[in-house]
Amino acid sequence: MVEIKTDKALEAMREAGRVVARALATVRAASAVGVRLRELDEAARTVLDEAGARSPFLGYRPSFAPVPFPAVICASVNDAVVHGIPGDYRLRDGDLVSIDCGAQLDGWTGDAAISFTVGTPRPADLALIAATQQALDAGIAAATVGRRVGDISHAVGAVARAKDCGLLEGFGGHGIGRTMHEDPHVPNRGRPGRGYPLRHGLALAIEPMLTAGGRDDYRTDPDGWTLRTVDGSRAAHIEHTVAITEDGPRILTLL
Repeated sequence: MVEIKTDKALEAMREAGRVVARALATVRAASAVGVRLRELDEAARTVLDEAGARSPFLGYRPSFAPVPFPAVICASVNDAVVHGIPGDYRLRDGDLVSIDCGAQLDGWTGDAAISFTVGTPRPADLALIAATQQALDAGIAAATVGRRVGDISHAVGAVARAKDCGLLEGFGGHGIGRTMHEDPHVPNRGRPGRGYPLRHGLALAIEPMLTAGGRDDYRTDPDGWTLRTVDGSRAAHIEHTVAITEDGPRILTLL
């Protein structure tokens, strides 16, 4: 069931989104060669705790997961696309890192992700991150009243294909509001003019996940969570929570 939010609800989601943005900014600032992923999770937990927010990630267990998710961020490095569990891995020079984080505040949710490099970047990684950002920007630009979810999907997918990047098979964005995952599903590829109509008050998490190798398939780590590229190519993931409004798309997960 799709819930259309009131303007008051969107304002509450904006506050949750600010918490997410602060957590992501804190994690990025703390990321350096030698830092453990577990330490980044701890930094994000502190931001959520200080804001009086809870994590929609911690303890989350969808049908595919063998165990509940044990952290407040997903930390995916290099060939890990999404859902990486932050453990004892120490960041290395040249790593490409994707961090996904959510926050629930006063009953409403925000969800966003960033990708960045640590230390000396590889030009190919910077190009992949730029392509992922471009795909997200195109998806957000298509998120206007009177269009459909398929227009967002098509915009994201068109950029990915133009850049010869792969898109993780079966994964994409989603509705968001009282909980992290709501209807409708927002695929990262699709046909324009199809899918759920975009109305004022609809809130969506739009999240391109691009792979440098051009393949759409993936493999799952033994932890049951981390998804990796099959060919070992690098991946990037960038996400914002966006409200559809009569005045155009409004990003709710900015500082």
